[in-house]
Amino acid sequence: MTTQKIAQGEGDAPARPQGRQGLTKPLRTLLDTSGLIAIFAVLFVALSVFIPDFLTGRNMVGLLLSVTLIGTIATTMMLVLALGEVDLSVASIVAFAGVVAAVATSASGSVIIGVLGGVVAGGAVGAFNGFVVARFGINSLIATLAAMEFVRGLAYITSGGDAVMITVPAFFELGSASFLGLTLPVWTMIACFVIFGVLLNMTAFGRNVLATGGNAEAAALAGVNVRRLKIIVFGLQGVVAGIAGVLLTSRMGLGDPNTSQGLELAVISACVLGGVALSGGIASITGVLVGVMIMGCVQNAMGLLNVPTFYQYLVRGAILLLAVMFDRWKQTRRQRA
Repeated sequence: MTTQKIAQGEGDAPARPQGRQGLTKPLRTLLDTSGLIAIFAVLFVALSVFIPDFLTGRNMVGLLLSVTLIGTIATTMMLVLALGEVDLSVASIVAFAGVVAAVATSASGSVIIGVLGGVVAGGAVGAFNGFVVARFGINSLIATLAAMEFVRGLAYITSGGDAVMITVPAFFELGSASFLGLTLPVWTMIACFVIFGVLLNMTAFGRNVLATGGNAEAAALAGVNVRRLKIIVFGLQGVVAGIAGVLLTSRMGLGDPNTSQGLELAVISACVLGGVALSGGIASITGVLVGVMIMGCVQNAMGLLNVPTFYQYLVRGAILLLAVMFDRWKQTRRQRA
């Protein structure tokens, strides 16, 4: 009897964890985001009931296509925020990568060279951001704000200050090619959610990201190379933004250095709305997906209702403010617990 009590910690603690701590990580994540999923379900049903054209097959495909840019980039912004950092340069990277892809494709006549050029350009900017943040300890908000400006400038310089027309028709197939009724940008977004969801939840890399965001010093003491991790995460952010920029350029049919203004705020809003903590250490790929879909549904509904553009700005600003307030409320609740 005494031996049994010792094995159970003298009867003070059960041998097996109870409650959410005893559940697998994916199930705990689902429970933590269940409230957000319920909000999305209610919103979706309400829009389906009160907006006649919302639930049509054509509109659903259009809805998915409309969130591909935000959704794709949000998968890696989630990792950046989980590190306790932020990247404000993603919109400029999208524009720069698209312009590079357009120029390289038209100059070489090769779609492959154009795509690689755009993706490499995006990855290089992302890795540079990570190096500046990790090596010099500069606040990522300031570092990427500076990058946002000079990368946008690079886009204008590369394009000669004007949109770059693409002379290779095959390049347009990147944005229009479809499989099972869904275009390549949609499949790219789905692939990103799967890949980075697995990385976050099922690999040491994901655990290190969350650990670093929660306490960078403790993670370093535990053997995590924090500098290298930050460079990798920012590099991944740049690569994914580059891919998104190339696909956007293919859909538009030209490389526009002025495209995607304000995209970074929409991406951050979707992540925070999806439960990613701005302070780092907490992230959920399921929550990010739901956050992206909530924003997409609201934007889609406003379009169907012909809401004037300036009112749409008000709504998007309100969503960002509510998302930050929601994040703050969750931080306070965690501190009290």
